[in-house]
Amino acid sequence: MPQRDRAPDVVRIVEGVSGSVEMLGVLRLRFDYGNIVPWIRRTDGHRVAVAGPDSAWLRSEPEVPTRGEDFSTRSEFTVEAGQKVAFVLTWHPSHEQRPRLVDPHEALRHSLADWREWSARCRYRGPYRDAIVRSLLTLKALTYAPTGGIVAAPTTSLPEELGGVRNWDYRYCWLRDSTLTLNSLLELGYEEEAGAWRDWLLRAVAGDPADLQTMYGLAGERRLTETELPWLAGYERSYPVRVGNDAVSQLQLDVYGEVIDSLYAARHGGLRGKPHAWNIQRCFLDFLRDHWREPDAGLWEIRGPRRHFVHSKVMAWVAADRAVRTLEHDPSLDGDLDGWRAIRDEVHRDVCERGWDAERGTFTQYYGSRELDAAVLLIPRVGFLPPDDPRVVSTVDAVRRELAADGFVRRYSLEPGTTPVDGLTGGEGTFLACSFWLADALHLTGRTKEARELFERLLRVRNDLGLLAEEYDPVAGRHLGNYPQAFSHIGLVGTALLLSGGDTAD
Repeated sequence: MPQRDRAPDVVRIVEGVSGSVEMLGVLRLRFDYGNIVPWIRRTDGHRVAVAGPDSAWLRSEPEVPTRGEDFSTRSEFTVEAGQKVAFVLTWHPSHEQRPRLVDPHEALRHSLADWREWSARCRYRGPYRDAIVRSLLTLKALTYAPTGGIVAAPTTSLPEELGGVRNWDYRYCWLRDSTLTLNSLLELGYEEEAGAWRDWLLRAVAGDPADLQTMYGLAGERRLTETELPWLAGYERSYPVRVGNDAVSQLQLDVYGEVIDSLYAARHGGLRGKPHAWNIQRCFLDFLRDHWREPDAGLWEIRGPRRHFVHSKVMAWVAADRAVRTLEHDPSLDGDLDGWRAIRDEVHRDVCERGWDAERGTFTQYYGSRELDAAVLLIPRVGFLPPDDPRVVSTVDAVRRELAADGFVRRYSLEPGTTPVDGLTGGEGTFLACSFWLADALHLTGRTKEARELFERLLRVRNDLGLLAEEYDPVAGRHLGNYPQAFSHIGLVGTALLLSGGDTAD
């Protein structure tokens, strides 16, 4: 998949190593999520598939005869030792003339050189360099270059449980990923990418703070209406298949903290400031002053009733805390220092009083609940409480005891026969980002040996390409959910840096 500044190409090169091998190629094109069979014609040495606004152009070097069969394009050819046969498939707007020709062999050479040059910029020199670089390459590949937006995953509706209904469209940019992404890119020497992501963020969130969304399109689009595609059976019969995501309309208070924390990280990470960035943060704090006490849908985009999720309140505290720190560092900025300190203190008291279960010795999923949520593992990571606070240590132990199996952590309880907080049927796999959070929490609470063992166990579940999906089934030994998942790879990078103390070259 060559780097591009135009319509996308997919290149496949078949190389004969020894002997003589007969090959069969089949191209079965469908547009509109498999709903439209295009017309195919021959022109200018290509097989061209056209339907509505879309066209796809296929050619080979040297030219390989093709024929139509069963609504597909088939080619049969023989490759001898030392021979290369290349295929180039290009998407192109159907109303435009033929796309520019791509030299497949030069495209391969250029792609390899470009990726190697980019990965060599990584400043990390510690024991996990290979894993970090592979995850960074994944995040770079998930970036939409024209805008700087980083998509959560390039897929939709890959199931969190085979045959289940938790099949969501993740082809959007989530604000919850922003702080961890920025911190990782800045620490590892990728200021240009961090700056592009920060600028995307500022454009996406512009407007009334009350309209802040948890996710946006690659260019900051806001209308992401969820639709089911009944003509598709789903991966291994897991349906419905969805495009769009209705979570876009939810109130999620944590995103205000995540945006402010991201901009705080950008300022202190050395990115050149944007004058309007501080104004956005002030507006967000004004909104939180009036709304942080409200219930919301939480980090996990619960589709049931709104609740007072502990993680959401903690991130409201983060918003006020980072704003206070910014003003303390730069008193020339305009802001309500005393008022924001008061919000910070009030939120902290509220969480410690209403989100703490003294009987069980743990922070809970939401006020009044006895359920656990892996998101509370982030409490020491964001600085809400110090890692050696007994409440932090006992919370980590509770999550480890009740939500983890051999270190693989579920987001929250989905016990058979009970109605989970999300109101959906069925279950899901263990959540890989949460498993990295457990490793972080173990390290921060002084159990570094156990944290390192867990981290290295998580590294072993990567597939042969070094990639991670959203979730993992430790019993079946297979990945679940959309793939590859930025959230999982961001978690990997963050844990590797924490365990190795950074180990970056100046």
